[in-house]
Amino acid sequence: MLVGATSALLSLVPPTYYSCAPAASLRRHALPCATLPSGGDQQKALVNLRNVLNRIEEEARIRAAAALEARQKTLIAGKLGLAHHRGADDDLLYADLQTLLATVETDMTIFYRCLADVPAAETDPTDLDDMALLGPLAEAYYQPDKMSPAYPPAMAAWLRRYIERIQADGTPDPLRKEQMNAVNPKYVLRNYIAQLAIDQAEAGDDTLVNTLLDVLRRPYAEQPAHEEYAAKRPEWARHRPGCSMLSCSS
Repeated sequence: MLVGATSALLSLVPPTYYSCAPAASLRRHALPCATLPSGGDQQKALVNLRNVLNRIEEEARIRAAAALEARQKTLIAGKLGLAHHRGADDDLLYADLQTLLATVETDMTIFYRCLADVPAAETDPTDLDDMALLGPLAEAYYQPDKMSPAYPPAMAAWLRRYIERIQADGTPDPLRKEQMNAVNPKYVLRNYIAQLAIDQAEAGDDTLVNTLLDVLRRPYAEQPAHEEYAAKRPEWARHRPGCSMLSCSS
């Protein structure tokens, strides 16, 4: 049984993986374990094998964490239209934006599409007042008249940092917009639209379901004929069941 189990374990390790130290150690200790008939030597080999497996597991965990962190940084850079992630400063830029967005009711999908429209490459942010800087983002806010007085200057300060960061990359605005719109969707399945489709389907009309399926096949593309499906939640849907939030059963 031990011979079969050990052989099966070794068969799961790709040959190219034996070049790394933990895997080479696995092969060195596992093969004697598979051939020893019994006794203390075999028990010692089993202990060594267990230790090697623990080291491989830890190495895999470290590599997975590093890969996840690298992927997250790539996603942040793409979402903000940065040429590449530049470390802690970019992490802080993104974190500060998330903090700001949490203080006012914002349509996040629309916000990032609007952010792509903020002039940056040739803009002197010190020449614009706060409200002028926020102008391209206006569409993303649900109730701009109810913003805290502290929000516009705080977001304007963030936008000045953002513009300076974009200028450090030297990316032209049209290219940045193209790149941002390729990773920030324009169309998502909004709760209120999904509920309308459900209501119609339950009444025997699947037209809206089929339309949404077609639209969402190209979520990043401009689709002028379907602009209404990219709109913010209307006020009538704010408190209607199924339109503000969907339950798991919906």
